[in-house]
Amino acid sequence: MRVPFDDLHRTLERVLLSLGFEASRAELCARLFAETSRDGVASHGLNRFPRFVQMIQAGVVDVHAGAQLTSSHGATERWDGRRGPGNLNAHRCMRQAIALAREHGMGCVALANTNHWMRGGTYGWQAADAGAIGICWTNTLPNMPPWGSSQPRLGNNPFVIAVPRPAGHLVLDMSLSQFSFGALESYRRRGEALPVTGGFDAAGELTRDAAAIESSGRVLPIGYWKGAGLSLMLDIIAAVLSGGRATHEIPPDSLQETALSQVFIAADFTSRDRAGTALSTVEKIVEDLHAAGDDVRYPGERTLAIRERSMTLGVEVDEDIWDKVRRMAASG
Repeated sequence: MRVPFDDLHRTLERVLLSLGFEASRAELCARLFAETSRDGVASHGLNRFPRFVQMIQAGVVDVHAGAQLTSSHGATERWDGRRGPGNLNAHRCMRQAIALAREHGMGCVALANTNHWMRGGTYGWQAADAGAIGICWTNTLPNMPPWGSSQPRLGNNPFVIAVPRPAGHLVLDMSLSQFSFGALESYRRRGEALPVTGGFDAAGELTRDAAAIESSGRVLPIGYWKGAGLSLMLDIIAAVLSGGRATHEIPPDSLQETALSQVFIAADFTSRDRAGTALSTVEKIVEDLHAAGDDVRYPGERTLAIRERSMTLGVEVDEDIWDKVRRMAASG
């Protein structure tokens, strides 16, 4: 089922207004959710929205709270998210990292005490749209076992790198598990097998069955032990730079996943690239990549194609979830 982007956006906005959001914050928060589904990541867009509402109603997310600066040192700042809406906090902090990059060449904002940021790639696209390189990541609740263990002690800590490009930005958006839990949920709902093994079943066997992996809680780190090690290091850096919680201090209940730590880094090169040499370098790299075969794509290329279809044909939605959200909007 497809719905016009504006209908999706305004329906989500009506729900948020009924929950007490100030008007401009409701508009932006709803737009970030709608854009996520528009770009083909429904698991963190419309499909995630009912859970976001539950967290608001449970008092985990404070709709009135916004991120605030707590300390600064040159191009590096610490902010407190005050347990406000995660996507609004993240958008604000990436905007600040970009502003710092305009002044210093690079900027880093470390955010503590925030909530789930929904699609991490959102803030990579935000940086690239502003002409900046963007790097950001978040820790999560403990949902991934360290290599050699069956106990979830690590987060699958989503990690994003974005590079601006006039013909189409490059945006790598990945969790450190082979599949995010949102992606596992999407495959399970569609009744599809994963394209590659994504974790272990209850018997400890590698499997492509999303439901079996959700049940065991044993997602597979990308690169096996390498992904597990990278998860640990990102968690340490986020907690140390922000002064916030590490993964082992975050409640393991997905509806109580709060007080997360995140890092937003921006590098401003396009405004200083008078001769266009940097952009030319990016373009040559992409051209060489495409020369490897017709099916070869850079990170973000598929997203741009999905976005174009969504804006032309409508955003693809899960009919049951869409009906549920429409009822929320009507009752509000």
